[in-house]
Amino acid sequence: MTARMAVFFFVMPLLWVGLHVYAGRRLIGDSGLRPPWRRVAWGTVAMLALLPPFTFLTLRTDLMAPSPALQWLGYLMMGLSSIVLVMLVVLDLLRLGRTLVLRLRPPAAPPDPSRRAFLGRAINLGIVGGAGSVTGVGVVQAQQIPEVKEVEVPIVGLPPQAEGLRIVQISDVHVGPTIHGDFLSAVVERINGLEPDIVAVTGDLIDGFVDQLRDEVASLGRIRARHGAFFVTGNHEYYWDGPAWCEEVSRLGLTVLNNEHRVIEHDGARIVLAGVTDVSAGGMVPAHASDPAAACEGAPDGCVKVLLAHQPRSIEGAAAAGYDLQISGHTHGGQYFPMNLLVYLAQPYVAGLHRHEDTWIYVSRGTGYWGPPVRVGAPHEITLLRLVAA
Repeated sequence: MTARMAVFFFVMPLLWVGLHVYAGRRLIGDSGLRPPWRRVAWGTVAMLALLPPFTFLTLRTDLMAPSPALQWLGYLMMGLSSIVLVMLVVLDLLRLGRTLVLRLRPPAAPPDPSRRAFLGRAINLGIVGGAGSVTGVGVVQAQQIPEVKEVEVPIVGLPPQAEGLRIVQISDVHVGPTIHGDFLSAVVERINGLEPDIVAVTGDLIDGFVDQLRDEVASLGRIRARHGAFFVTGNHEYYWDGPAWCEEVSRLGLTVLNNEHRVIEHDGARIVLAGVTDVSAGGMVPAHASDPAAACEGAPDGCVKVLLAHQPRSIEGAAAAGYDLQISGHTHGGQYFPMNLLVYLAQPYVAGLHRHEDTWIYVSRGTGYWGPPVRVGAPHEITLLRLVAA
């Protein structure tokens, strides 16, 4: 196991439990609850802290594998907890700022302790209630089959024969504990109904090993596109044996692009379609180190070049290598509030079409979701990209 995976599977769960100790002290410590109800509250916090990492870690082994219902509950608790934790941290930072201001400008009269305690309990109750409401709405939204989002991408030098070329993208489906084959099958039916020229699957297809999910992803073999379907790895493929998933996806009939390209002949026009492994892949499988420049080596000159790359962070290498368009995912658009604000700290682009130097980049909000079965303020999508002349 690499250092990156050790952090992901062990350090993060320990940090998660520690944050729940902080949350419990904040929400229960001055709540005024009587001892029996205080014990119930701490028991609830313990369940919120322990069930998600238990569910996550046991999925990597056949020993003590949780039931589907327990998996659902574990990931649902992860969503609820994460919303509560972020709200508490933000609130405490605001309180800290207020304290610093009051030290510089003390109030004329000291605050009423009883009033302060009442307001504190009301705010804490509002945080828990608000997080529960957001989670409930998000669960309903996440279970819908994603709508088709149509986007036109203006390309300089696009051959007239390629005008309107249709690329359908899905990304971040995350077939696994709470997303199953029926969801992916419905997505495939919607893809085929769009009559695409090219289908791009831009990583994070799964969360599980090939032996666990082979039947769940079999519907990928039913994708129909004029020039075929293409796949690049995301970071999650490498948590579950990335090379094995490349073999399985290839067996289903998709073309896996690991730092390589294909030349698409479209009504007399030629389009270079390249793909790279995830930017983090080299740290887990050295032979899969991502290389946008290598992916287009030997490509014919003068062709429009499109790059499939899971993470938006690949855009620097893509722009340097002269690609006209990069198609990415990974961010989920933040997936739900307030994570859709924090994701801007990690990625240069989060959702939609953007211009980076001379290269366009489109970032999908994802087709499924990861972890919590929740989506709020970041609707999932199947993307139909049409290439048009600039």
